Amino acid sequence: MADNYDDYSRDQLLRLLRERDRNHAPRLGLVWERDAIDHEVAVNQDFVALDWDAALSCGDGPQHNLIIEGDNFDALRALRMTHAGRVKCIYIDPPYNTGNRDFIYNDRFIDKDDSYRHSKWLEFMFRRLELAKELLTEDGVIFVSIDDNEVFHLGLLMQQIFGEANFIANVIWQKVFSPKGTAQHFSDDHEYIICYALNKSVWRPNPMPRSVAQDKAYKNSDNDPRGLWTSGDLSARNFYSKGTYPITCPSGRVVAGPPPGNYWRFSEERFLELDRDNRIWWGKSGDNIPRFKRFLSDVQKGVVPQTLWKYEEVGHTQDAKKEIHEILKFEKSEDVFSTPKPVALMERIMRIATNPGDIVLDFFAGSGTTAQAVLNLNKEDNGHRKFILVSSTEATADAPGKNLCRDVCAERVRRVVNGYDDKKGQAVAALGGGFAYLRCRRIPAATVFRSIQHAQIWTALQLIHELALSPYQSALPMQTAQGQRGLVIYLPKISDAALDALQTTIQAVAQAVVYSWQPALLAQRFTDPRLSFEAIPAFLVNRFGARSGAKGGQP
Repeated sequence: MADNYDDYSRDQLLRLLRERDRNHAPRLGLVWERDAIDHEVAVNQDFVALDWDAALSCGDGPQHNLIIEGDNFDALRALRMTHAGRVKCIYIDPPYNTGNRDFIYNDRFIDKDDSYRHSKWLEFMFRRLELAKELLTEDGVIFVSIDDNEVFHLGLLMQQIFGEANFIANVIWQKVFSPKGTAQHFSDDHEYIICYALNKSVWRPNPMPRSVAQDKAYKNSDNDPRGLWTSGDLSARNFYSKGTYPITCPSGRVVAGPPPGNYWRFSEERFLELDRDNRIWWGKSGDNIPRFKRFLSDVQKGVVPQTLWKYEEVGHTQDAKKEIHEILKFEKSEDVFSTPKPVALMERIMRIATNPGDIVLDFFAGSGTTAQAVLNLNKEDNGHRKFILVSSTEATADAPGKNLCRDVCAERVRRVVNGYDDKKGQAVAALGGGFAYLRCRRIPAATVFRSIQHAQIWTALQLIHELALSPYQSALPMQTAQGQRGLVIYLPKISDAALDALQTTIQAVAQAVVYSWQPALLAQRFTDPRLSFEAIPAFLVNRFGARSGAKGGQP
């Protein structure tokens, strides 16, 4: 029944109006027309399984790296089931929503004349970034490339998803080496890479390697046995109560104090200690204003990452196109992938954000540059970083056989893994490694229990238990793999042979988890406390859960 406002007192009405004003007051943030735009086909309640394609996989033995073909919304939902909280670094290069048609990668995500163009793009990104957030480790970080078309919207969107407090940096990448003379207003020379941490208080970047130019500033003018050093000003503008006192140079000249408005960085007592330790430089004549000696051996092994990345350091777009052309040798210019990123750019991100055992995810994998950067760094430091790439086929009605993931992304990674000949016929050494090639397969929620395949179940279980991936062996009565917390067993069908095999297998194990379609029956047969039992496919369906994303333009 509606309220009878006639019975309200003046004070009650005022309280009611103020409450409504508070609830409906505009909030700072990003709002887009979620209810007005067309529903994205990819957004559905289907379960997503992963099918292994052995013919398109690369390398012998179990695989740590994954290349997943399919819509990245599907892939992210599958990965949430298997990799939640395990990915250290995410890098993506999403469609920039330019309205232009690129060669292989179609950046015309939405027609540029569509009045809901930005809202559709935001909804597309929102769905995927919310899922991506769930995959990050507590000290994980995400980098997103973007240009002027959506940078301001993306910044607000990431602030909404990851929180304003977790913003790290907005990097400027100089993507071209010469200005565009045909530009009507300004030459478009750069792109952005927006960086957010899941938890800024615990994420720390790795220092960047010192450059030759940075080390060049260090000399050893006085043959100090501690090696190369450089000198720095002893004065600073920050007030220091013990920072004003006269200093007598070795030559006898008295420096009355620091420059006007400045203070010595150290107290007089500390200054004298440094001088006795030969950490004060007076100049060759002993008459200069003193400076503090900083030894190269005392400087950290690297430098703090900066936000301006010049093409001389991390490459430009022409470098990127040349790199992929050298590997894949496209026959026609229109076949060239038009929006790759240079390997050096990806390597810088990986250096900053990963360590040798980390997992890296790129769910707009494009031409596979991220995987090449990961493999390069593993080769360099003998690391074991693992990559997960997700790419769609980009097939259209006009090009139904087109498969970007298979023919560009996976093929590039395969060639750098195995080695290849460049355009000049010179051999390029293999980086080693490999990958499992997987395809997303949607299974309607109502049919999961009768439609999911044993191979799909075993793939999911291995990924959940952080195991290197091996194919399902249909000839065996059960699948087994040694996990970090015990033996993982999948028993697809209960039979006398399967029960005998299980009995034999568990004799020597400390702990095991058995996945079965009839766990209650097994629990009655095997009362061993070392064993635990899980129901299939209910275990996977429960982990898969509902899709992310609340209704409405604000959380």
